[in-house]
Amino acid sequence: MGELRERKKRETRQRISDVATKLFIARGFDAVTLDDVATAANVSKMTVFNYFARKEDLILDREDDLRLMPFREALRERPRGQSPAAAVRGVVNALSERKLPFSRIERQTLAWWKTVVDSPALMARMRELLEEAAEGLAVELGGAKPDGAARLIAGVLALTVRTAREEALRVLARGGSAKRANAAFMALMERGLLAVEALSGR
Repeated sequence: MGELRERKKRETRQRISDVATKLFIARGFDAVTLDDVATAANVSKMTVFNYFARKEDLILDREDDLRLMPFREALRERPRGQSPAAAVRGVVNALSERKLPFSRIERQTLAWWKTVVDSPALMARMRELLEEAAEGLAVELGGAKPDGAARLIAGVLALTVRTAREEALRVLARGGSAKRANAAFMALMERGLLAVEALSGR
């Protein structure tokens, strides 16, 4: 019974996010109110707040990806002797093979990204998430009080993901195919990982 309840909660949360994202893309983030979202999703405004602490979270609903949780887990669980770059590379390749949203850039991603870029509030939240990601990676690399070297590697990893995604989206915006956009993403990720190898000495 509890499992069914949790599944229904996940489905409701996803439905609200999907409805909100469509509205934001169609009208712009700032032009859509929480009342608009609640009405379109056929729920109360309080229900929206029960699932999302802030309006920005409705469209930035994949916070685990944006905080680079897959990378953080890979660094935490990597076998003894495995380099940070190798651990992250394994995650990137696995996600790419499974065509998961983290590394999959498609036409619909372009519309989503334009909505984010056009909103100062969403861009501010994206910067917060990137900072949180870098801090989390630094902790996994250097412990509770990471030194400058760990912070530098973590910052390069976080910036690499952001830059790779932006480049892939630019390829799409210029009329390139999804295949070419994803190739651009993977190529820049690899360049960033090579930089991490140089910084970490392996």
